[in-house]
Amino acid sequence: MVLPASMRLRGSRCFARLQKWGYRFYGTSMVLRVIEADPQLLKAPHRHHNSTACRCAVVISSKVSKRAVIRNRLRRLLHDHLRSRLEVAPEHCNHWVLISLKPVASAIEASPLLEECDRLLHQAGLLS
Repeated sequence: MVLPASMRLRGSRCFARLQKWGYRFYGTSMVLRVIEADPQLLKAPHRHHNSTACRCAVVISSKVSKRAVIRNRLRRLLHDHLRSRLEVAPEHCNHWVLISLKPVASAIEASPLLEECDRLLHQAGLLS
């Protein structure tokens, strides 16, 4: 299952702000960026639709894998993991999260990847 529409981060302005101003937490296979939400950067139809929800995005370069099937599988895996972790933490719901996978992520199995994601979420203070 993928992220519900209310949890999905969209729009180039949101991504640009995360890239430029987001706090970075580095792992061996991914980089987690976190910033406080700014609903004014969202497009008008999404601005008021559950504006307090934590919004997440996963970016996977073709350097991770040339095959779109593998990249999409990793993206769905991480989206589902983020949804399950961040829906139960409503106290941190006013943040935007961006995960970028590094090229070494293709050689790693799912469980170590999800453990690293949890570790980075803890470092960012999004999980207790």
